[in-house]
Amino acid sequence: MVEEKNEQAVETEEVKQDDEQGKKAEGVETKGDEKVERSSLENLRVLENIDVKLTVEVGGAEIKLRELLRINEGSVIELERLAGDPLDILANGTIIAKGEVVMIGERFGIRFTEVVDPKERVQNL
Repeated sequence: MVEEKNEQAVETEEVKQDDEQGKKAEGVETKGDEKVERSSLENLRVLENIDVKLTVEVGGAEIKLRELLRINEGSVIELERLAGDPLDILANGTIIAKGEVVMIGERFGIRFTEVVDPKERVQNL
């Protein structure tokens, strides 16, 4: 009976060691019950060189199709955003920050005033 329990304990320990070795091969470190995935950080480093389209949205308006068809040079449409409100900064269509327009020499620039948490930014892209 004691010998049976020892054999079961040895088998259990071997399975545990095999499982830990498999996880290490997959890029997962084990510390007790904690699992730390290294591959996600490595994947992010690979993705860092991908181009992302950054746009700044001044505002928007909802209009009828007939109004759209009547637009010509000189037409003005009131936007829902107030003057002085922060502008939305989008990466691939997802809001990542808010900011304000600045001049950089002869060009426009944007100063970031509020930024979404980096983890949320990456998840939403």
